[in-house]
Amino acid sequence: MFKRIRSDIQTVFENDPAARSLFEVVFTYSGLHAIWAHRIAHKLYTRRWFTLARAISQFSRFMTGIEIHPGAKIGNRLFIDHGMGVVIGETCEIGDDVVIYQGVTLGGTGKEKGKRHPTIGNNVVIASGAKVLGSFKVGDQSNIGANSVVLKEVPPNSTVVGIPGRIVKQDGRRVDRLSHQLPDPIVDSLRSMQEEINRLRKELEHLTNERGDLVRINAVPSREQGE
Repeated sequence: MFKRIRSDIQTVFENDPAARSLFEVVFTYSGLHAIWAHRIAHKLYTRRWFTLARAISQFSRFMTGIEIHPGAKIGNRLFIDHGMGVVIGETCEIGDDVVIYQGVTLGGTGKEKGKRHPTIGNNVVIASGAKVLGSFKVGDQSNIGANSVVLKEVPPNSTVVGIPGRIVKQDGRRVDRLSHQLPDPIVDSLRSMQEEINRLRKELEHLTNERGDLVRINAVPSREQGE
C-alpha cells in the first residue's frame, strides 16, 4: 500500500511542474485525495459494502469536486490535474499512466445496459472539458482534445478533437478529415446532399438527351415535306 502511495505522489511531481514540495502535494492536491478515497471506496464496493462505498465517494466529491463511482476500475499512476468537475462512471476502466484534466466526463449515453462507460487505455491524456461517452475503448497512447465529445472507439496512438470527436492524427501522421473520422452528422448530411445532387444531375442529363432525340426525330419529316 505504501509503495502505491509513493508512486501516486511521484506521479504528481512528474506531471505537474507547479508541484514544489512533498507537503504541498500530500495536503493540497485534490486529485490525489480523490484517488486515495476511491481506492478505499472501491475496496468496500468489491466486498459488497455498497452504501458505505457510495458514502465515501460522495464525501470525496464534496471535498474535492471530483466524482468517481466506487465501481470504477483505476490503474496505476493516474494523475487528475486540478480535477474540479471530473466525473468517472461506475463501469469505467482506466489503464496505467493516464492524465485527466478538469471538467472531464467518462460517462454513458443513457442507452446502454451493463458495461455503460468507456475503457481508457494506457498513457492516454484527456484534456479539459472532454466528454467520453459510451461503452467503447480509447486506445493506448491517445490524446483527447479539450472540450471534445467522443462517442465512438478511438484506435491507439490517435489524437481526437471536435464535437463530435474526429481523428486528426494517427501514428504520428495527419489524417484526412473526410476519409477517417468519428461520426460527424454535419459531414454525413453534406455527403448525402452531394449524392442526391449527383443523382438529379444524371437524371437531368438523361431527360435532356431524350428531349434532343425527340426534337431531331420530329424535325426530319418537316425537312422532307419542304423538299
